[in-house]
Formats: sequence, structure tokens, C-alpha cells
Amino acid sequence: MEPLQIEQLSTRTPAVSADEILAGFAPTYRFGEVSFDSYRPDPAHPSQAAAVKALREFAAGVGTSSSGGLFGKLFGKKKDAGRAGIYLDGGFGVGKTHLLASLWHAVPGPKAFGTFVEYTNLVGALSFRKTVEALSTYKLVCIDEFELDDPGDTVLMSRLMRELADAGVKLAATSNTLPGSLGEGRFAAVDFQREIQVLSDQFDVIRVDGEDFRHRGLPAAPQPVRADELNSRMKAEFEGKTVAVDDFPSLISHLAGVHPSRYRALLDGVEAVVWKGVTPVTEQAVALRFVVLADRLYDKDVPILASGVSFDQLFTPEMMAGGYQKKYFRAVSRLTALAREAQQHEPAV
Repeated sequence: MEPLQIEQLSTRTPAVSADEILAGFAPTYRFGEVSFDSYRPDPAHPSQAAAVKALREFAAGVGTSSSGGLFGKLFGKKKDAGRAGIYLDGGFGVGKTHLLASLWHAVPGPKAFGTFVEYTNLVGALSFRKTVEALSTYKLVCIDEFELDDPGDTVLMSRLMRELADAGVKLAATSNTLPGSLGEGRFAAVDFQREIQVLSDQFDVIRVDGEDFRHRGLPAAPQPVRADELNSRMKAEFEGKTVAVDDFPSLISHLAGVHPSRYRALLDGVEAVVWKGVTPVTEQAVALRFVVLADRLYDKDVPILASGVSFDQLFTPEMMAGGYQKKYFRAVSRLTALAREAQQHEPAV
């Protein structure tokens, strides 16, 4: 077995072109081969089987032509007109991303699949108009983890969805928040109710109930590795792999200088990560950046060994109870799964 190769995320500054960002709008490795058939509905929650049925029917309608485009369907006078999109609402770990990726696989291209943050980053990379021009040529745009975090994103996504619908693009999204409640707890949502309503009006809501399968019957976040045992555990667990080893404070500081659209490239070639001295994140902007990194690590199924505090203590109690709590709970769930994979050899599903 070859010895492990040590890298540092905190020294990487990847350059990513707009075309490369667009090319990455597809399901990640974790969901690269999923399908409606591979989704296993929980009999205790009939809404899961109902969601599969609804998505199969939605997939059959993607790419069909209609006179006047979907803008007319959305905002015209015809009462029985269909909406541009389908929206999966449910708690953490009920398989919404699996279902969304299954939809993406089930329909012909061109099509895009990405997280909400990746779409806002795409606008930053291409400009709004070029993003509309690029995505308007697609038949389907899938948006995972749909959330609105500030007024700017509210207006941005409202405009983007309206223009894509006008171009005849079908939309599909997942979130833990009903579309009419987007933005609550973060800013004065009432001031942007028109934009929020535009978003809400474009989706048929499909509820997906269930338990978080990442935590069913499993213990809480594993205890961190002792600092004096971290190197030996790393060698034992990751022999022959490329491992990114960073002091946690240095990594946190470095992320501030790397645009989140580049976090996927930041992890290129990395098969595992080791973090020394994890401490609670106390600044909101820093925490939100770290959520993006957690998502990209989970996408690539990168196991984590870490010393310091456990991941269920990564964000302050105020953050876990605040307006961004859903993002933080998702990050804790995913980081915990990756830590279990490294320490207890449990697949990070």
C-alpha cells in the first residue's frame, strides 16, 4: 500500500472558469446513479410513495411544447394552467435530494442540477443576464436546498425563476421551508412579499414526510479524536489516500478568501480531510461559508477525522436557534455522517 499523500486546503486557491462552473451543474457522485426505482419509500409515511408518483408524472411532461410558453401558463388567465415547477418540502434526511436527482436522470437534456447557493454563485460568475441566457436553453432546472437568506437573494431568484419560466423551462426544487414561508426569520419578509409570492406561485408543493435516515437508530456525533492520536488514526484510516490536513482556524480564515463557487474545485483530488483543533464558529458570515464547504464535502463523500469539539457543538446555540438554523442543522447532520464514516466505518448516507 502506498503511503498517504498530505495536502492542505488552506494553501489552495483554485481558479474556475464560468464554463467549468456550468459544466458542474449535475448530480454529484453520491447521486450519480440514483433513480425512482432505487428510492425506497417508508410504508409508515405514504407521502413518500406519493411524491415518487408525482415526480414520475412531472418528468413525463418535461420538454413538451406549449403555446405561449410557461410565462403564459403561470400568469395568464387560464384557470387550469399548470405551474412551471414542483417543490419537495420535508425534513432532513427523508430523501428529497435522491428524488430530485432521480427526476434529473429521468428527463432528457439539456438540464441543470445544483444547490440554491450554486445558482446564486453562478449569477456572480456569469452575470444575471448571461445566467438567464444559459439556463433558458435547458429543459429542466433542479434547485436543491432552496432557501432565501437575504433581500438580495429574494429579488434575484424571483427574477431568475420568472425569466426561466417565461422561456419554457421546467423547475424543480427541494427545501425544508414551504415556498410561501421562504425568508421568515431572516429579514423583514413582508417587505419582499411580492417577490416571495412570485416564487411560491410557480411551484406545486409536494410534502415528503419521514425521519432523518442519516440518524435512524444511530448514535449522536462521535467523540472527536484526541489531538495526540490524530496522526496515528489518520495513517491507519487513510493509508494510500490523498488527505487534506489543516489547522481548523487556518482553514476557516482561508475560506474567507476563496469564493464559494470554487469550493468544489478546492476539494479536487482530496479523498479525506483531517482537521486539527476544531472550535465553535461564532461569526455568522464565517458559519455560512462553512455550511457551503460541508455541503461540498458531503457531495464528494469525503470522510473526516477531527480533534477539538464535536460537530454538534460547531455552531453556537444562538445560531442553531436563529434564522439560518436549517442550514446549520443540515451541516451538522452531514458532517456527523462523514465523521462516522471515518471513525466508525458507517457509510455516510
